[in-house]
Amino acid sequence: MRFTAGLSGRASVRGVVWQCVLLLSLFAAGADALSYSITVSAPNRDYREAPVRVLVDAPKDFAGTALLQNGQTVPSQARLVGGRAEVCWIVRNLKKGQTLRYELVFERVSRGVPVSGVIIDRNGQNLDIRINQELFTRYDTVSGPNKPYFYPLFHAGGKRAVRGYPLEEIAGETKDHPHHRGLWFTHGAVNGADYWSEGANAAKTVHRKYEEVASGRVYGYFRAVTDWIGKEGKPAAEDVREVRVYNVAEGRLMDFEITLKAVAGPVTLGDTKEGTFGLRLPDTMRVRGGGGHIENSRGVRDAAAWGKRAEWVDYYGPVEGEVMGVAILDHPQNLRHPTYWHVRDYGLFAANPFGIHDFERGQAPNAGEHTIPAGGSLTFRYRLFFHKGTAADADIASVWAAYSDPPQVKAIRR
Repeated sequence: MRFTAGLSGRASVRGVVWQCVLLLSLFAAGADALSYSITVSAPNRDYREAPVRVLVDAPKDFAGTALLQNGQTVPSQARLVGGRAEVCWIVRNLKKGQTLRYELVFERVSRGVPVSGVIIDRNGQNLDIRINQELFTRYDTVSGPNKPYFYPLFHAGGKRAVRGYPLEEIAGETKDHPHHRGLWFTHGAVNGADYWSEGANAAKTVHRKYEEVASGRVYGYFRAVTDWIGKEGKPAAEDVREVRVYNVAEGRLMDFEITLKAVAGPVTLGDTKEGTFGLRLPDTMRVRGGGGHIENSRGVRDAAAWGKRAEWVDYYGPVEGEVMGVAILDHPQNLRHPTYWHVRDYGLFAANPFGIHDFERGQAPNAGEHTIPAGGSLTFRYRLFFHKGTAADADIASVWAAYSDPPQVKAIRR
């Protein structure tokens, strides 16, 4: 294994410390340390910036990972998944046909709490998520009348990514749909109950606990359990939501994996447009009454994108003097991919695979419903990209490619 200790004149003191820690770790590990040779290849396309992962066996006492490329340390992060180590890092500017080679070594010397990267701090029952010291969002589990949600939510540089109302009074903002709180996951018909609105007859989702919260140089991660409580106060279902925020060079990148479990009998997600994974954008970004635009992967724009199926949708417009955008990407493994979009010209932006009779004329009232059998589950996966400029400026098609067809990763034990 090669290791280069030399540093350029631009290297920081932190870089020197990290390399010294790596040397100590390798010394402590010994010559028979568990290590891997890893390749990352792009057989089908270019990748501008793509998170990649590999799952490998690891020593029980490992404290971290050292990933080397041409003798230089590449920021990486590992967590235990089913007794194995899932190692993650960011690949940049990988060209079609190119292969990158790395060496992976497990460290037995802890590097301590990172001071840069994605840091998730507990704030009571809420979580504050910062990227390189800048607040990105807060996961709020206590102030919503019937759901956890993310608010505030910022683009890089501190520009607002969601409407303030009803959490903040901002001069000139609209005050419709008070249940449009930041960024959320609910649905308007679950076993006949409405979890979407906040009226007197609404059901609720309630945060139960955090199972894992982690910070790191590459990403921040949390896994939370949420109970779905019917109008009578009895549990109808639960979900496990996993959220990962990456430390990328361009914009903000956020992954969701939400597994809804039928723990108290069958769960029927009804056919209604009122759902499911969504956010409410600032008024200045609206198509109607603002300066914004909607664009989907099929080339459909603005109000015409409502109810259409697409792999992704991007909503962009002016925010505090600069064009900003938010893209939501529907994972290929999701139910009814490519999904339908409840995306409105007034700023509501949601992925909804269930509202078929609302979105398509001539469909039966229950055409879009889906039942999870007792003891079963259904997983939803989405990626959000918060960016500058239009969909073309941000090349959302390449962001989609990195999500739907990521680089190929192979690990060989040495």
